[in-house]
Order: sequence, then structure tokens, then C-alpha cells
Amino acid sequence: MRKLFVLLFLGICINLQCFGDEIQDVQCFFNEYIEAANSYNSDYFKYYSDDAKIVRVVEKPDGTKESVNIPLDRYKSEAKKSTKLMKLRKYKNHYFNVKITPFGKNYKVAAMRMPSTSDYKIPAYFIIGKDSNGNWKIKEESMNTKVQRFLDKD
Repeated sequence: MRKLFVLLFLGICINLQCFGDEIQDVQCFFNEYIEAANSYNSDYFKYYSDDAKIVRVVEKPDGTKESVNIPLDRYKSEAKKSTKLMKLRKYKNHYFNVKITPFGKNYKVAAMRMPSTSDYKIPAYFIIGKDSNGNWKIKEESMNTKVQRFLDKD
């Protein structure tokens, strides 16, 4: 009985260590993503899966919210158009209270995002998982925003 308990305990410890390593991998991946996004690296979109879901939760002036799904191609196109202006404005996103939790076979990274052009923090989350090649990718990104132009459905 004692041997069984020791083996069970060791098995749990080994599994927790592997679990901890994967969370650390996700944290490293997320930090690399933030660095790439804030420095406007040309390979910024390598962090996204080909079918990533991009959501903006627009916080309206009346206090209501509206979620807008943005096709990845449109997101890439708009990001490329605005890069020069964002660099000039030295725009960056800063993330606070980052929490990483298992989410099925993936991980959810939840945080409060503070755009460098604002004095408020708003919720954001990312679903990060491995692709078929074993590389970490952002599968879903959701950020609250007060930018109303996301409601234009052109």
C-alpha cells in the first residue's frame, strides 16, 4: 500500500511538472507575441493560426457592448495600413494581471490591456494552442475596445 501511495505521489508530481512547463511555454510565447506586436515586426502574424478568430468587444458610450468578429485577412490588412501611424504615435499594448489557465487542449491567457494612448485598462483574452506541427499559435483573440470604428461593417 505504501509503495502504491509513493508511486501515485511521484506520478502526480511528474505530471504537475510537465503541466508547469507547458504553462511556462505559453507565457514565453505570449511575451514574444507582445514584443513582436509592440515593435511592429514584419513577422507579427506568424503568431496566429491560419483560421484564428479575431473579436473586438466594442464598449459603446452608453455603456452597452457589441462583439464584432473580424476576418483574419481584414485584420491583417488593417494592421498593415495603420503600422506607420502607430509607430509614429509609439502605440503599444501593455498587459496586466495575466492569468494562464487550461482551456480544453489549449490555454486561455486572460489579462487587462492598457493601450499606451489611454489611461484605462480593458479586458483581453487569447486562446493559445499547438498547431499540427507542434508550434504555439493564437487561435482566438478577444479585446475590449472603446474604438467605435469597429462597428462599421464595411
